[in-house]
Amino acid sequence: MRYAMIMAGGSGTRLWPMSRAGEPKQLIRFMRRPGGGEPVSLLELAAERLGDLVPADRQYICTGEGYREIIRERLPGFTDERILGEPVPRDTVNAVGFAAAVFGKADPDAVFAVLTADHLIRPQETFTRAVDVGFSLVEKDPTQLVSFGIKPTYPATGFGYIEDGGEIAGTDGLGFRVARFVEKPPLDKAREYLASGTFSWNAGMFVFHAGTFMEMLARHKPESFEGLMKIRDAWETEHQRRVLEEVYPTLPKVSVDYAVMEPAAGDPAVSLAGVRMDVEWLDVGSWPSYGETIEPDAAGNRVVGGGSALHDSRGNLIVSSSDSHTVALLGCEDLIVVHTPAATLVMPRDRAQDLKKLHAELPDDLK
Repeated sequence: MRYAMIMAGGSGTRLWPMSRAGEPKQLIRFMRRPGGGEPVSLLELAAERLGDLVPADRQYICTGEGYREIIRERLPGFTDERILGEPVPRDTVNAVGFAAAVFGKADPDAVFAVLTADHLIRPQETFTRAVDVGFSLVEKDPTQLVSFGIKPTYPATGFGYIEDGGEIAGTDGLGFRVARFVEKPPLDKAREYLASGTFSWNAGMFVFHAGTFMEMLARHKPESFEGLMKIRDAWETEHQRRVLEEVYPTLPKVSVDYAVMEPAAGDPAVSLAGVRMDVEWLDVGSWPSYGETIEPDAAGNRVVGGGSALHDSRGNLIVSSSDSHTVALLGCEDLIVVHTPAATLVMPRDRAQDLKKLHAELPDDLK
């Protein structure tokens, strides 16, 4: 049967001060649906995006245990049983392995999609079609590991890349063999990949057979496999919580790309497949990328929430969580201003990549 797991971990330090320890980026209600209405979070949009791809009772969220209550409040359809709470973050290979262990115990034929909670993806129909093709590929051949490729629009160095190794028949032109994965290349390589026309951005989404994924862990990351099997054995027993809290923090912290997808290229027991997902795909992981979701005025200023007074100012992003607070700018250009009751951030747009450094120096009560 088909399952889906939305990965909703991460602290979102590059979206401070709105993203805080108690309400990280995937839970901030600062996004708007295309038709307007009340603000929603990225996680809520990700859950809506699943639609009818997978029955509601087989849709799961993997997140920090500390976010369980706020997720149940904002997404009441997700019961406790369908929130996989990590005691501590241990990177993506263990989040995916956690889901594979739980799904595989309940259903030896489980095929599951791994989806993200920090992207805007449009249109819905294209996303749905691509994920359906991914499911079909693994259902036909459980030894296939499926990833999704986004057509690159610039030579990004912050994304991984997938090289196209040839068409897969019967997939309406969407499926392709994966020749290799490349993690976050330098700029010269990124330019080369963009010019070649044979590389896609790695969307960070996958479809796996639960049993096959656990076998890959056993071969390529046995420390994770052994720990996750202990968690699996205790799942839905009286020892579930104790074993999870004891074992999960001991798992090696590594991404699914490094631990599974890269070694899979040389593993004869599996094959790598890709599915083209020709969508508008925006990683909302920083204030500049968030600004791309906001329509600018004639001077290129983008304003969200609260009031603003702007004179002789261009290219600024102003975000306020208070409707009664006014941000005023005079003679300012390319600034990012984010106001919350607890803290106000002001920085040049071209210094946004350094926000993590500032965050590390903050007192704990402001993080």
